[in-house]
Amino acid sequence: MVPVARIVAFAAALAAVPAVPALAVPHAGDTAPAFTLPKANGGALSLSQLRGRPAYLNFFASWCAPCNAEAASVGEIYKKYRKRGLSVVGVNEQENRAKALGFATKYRWTFPVVLDDGNMGKDYGAIGLPIHIFIDRRGKVSTYRLGEMAPDEIEEAIQKIL
Repeated sequence: MVPVARIVAFAAALAAVPAVPALAVPHAGDTAPAFTLPKANGGALSLSQLRGRPAYLNFFASWCAPCNAEAASVGEIYKKYRKRGLSVVGVNEQENRAKALGFATKYRWTFPVVLDDGNMGKDYGAIGLPIHIFIDRRGKVSTYRLGEMAPDEIEEAIQKIL
């Protein structure tokens, strides 16, 4: 049996912990949260610039093993579908410009990479990496996926938004 003093101490410790803001996890059919972020190679990119085109947001960080494992296939999938109007955006989570550009160069990404200080990640439910968000032409979330995706799973999600 746990002594009452321990329970009281635990409850007091929990009460002292600051509240953590809830992360919004987009669901299928939700309007994708708006964003405007700096691009790693200069300028800025907004979700509104992608309106009318299917979009795939790939949240990553250079230290993330699953992000590295799937990065080459993400680049190849973009090359395969860009002529059909697909926009792909790499969203670097809380790293500096040099790390984001190094990752994109390593995997020969030719699509835009934006730098997120964590605010966009909160809006998109970034509780871990990688995160995959597929947005249709109307700006609605079609698929949200936390964790590594196989190339065929990414292509299946892309087919839903083309």
